[in-house]
Amino acid sequence: MQNNKLLAHLETFLTPRRIALFDKVIAQRTNHFTVATQDVYQLHNTSAVIRSCEVFGIQNIHVIEERKPKRIDREIAMGAQKWVDVNRYATSKDCIKELKSKGYQIVATTPYGESTELKDFSIEKPSAIFFGTEKDGLSEEILDQADSRIQIPMFGFTESLNISVSAAIILQHITSELKSSEISWELSEDEKETLKYEWLKKCIKNSDSIISQYNSENP
Repeated sequence: MQNNKLLAHLETFLTPRRIALFDKVIAQRTNHFTVATQDVYQLHNTSAVIRSCEVFGIQNIHVIEERKPKRIDREIAMGAQKWVDVNRYATSKDCIKELKSKGYQIVATTPYGESTELKDFSIEKPSAIFFGTEKDGLSEEILDQADSRIQIPMFGFTESLNISVSAAIILQHITSELKSSEISWELSEDEKETLKYEWLKKCIKNSDSIISQYNSENP
């Protein structure tokens, strides 16, 4: 973890109000849930999912880019990518392997088949919620490896929602349930300090030079 004195030094470059806002937001961040998107064709949809993650306190999002690399649409994300960690993968296999190694169950979102309705989804286990393409949904590879499936009940002629809408609905529900539970969902103290350090670096002009100077003066 970063030197606490260095952290305190960096805080002097921001206003107390800004530091208090950092602390307030970090206190609501979680890694109990994480989100993964697979080959979402529309850039604005990936960016909108990132924005929803940030709004509802999900710190990590995993973007699978099997078909072709994409850039995050900064205008649509509204700067949200600055505050969440975006992890990129070349294959679904790599993403699933990484998330399972961290103890996450794989949860596929799909309106088809035997899926658990959102209201009945258990929030107990750390879960990686997977969202698929606008047209075809998730690949068979992910559906086959999923530990569970969830769906948003729908009652109209339309069989599916836009991915960004689905993500917002699901994340609002599960994070509300989580924060009303007795589950220990918060970041660890080390995780909070590391995140705050990264945010400070992003917000302070010439932060690398400031840190280098501090380290040279405080070996």
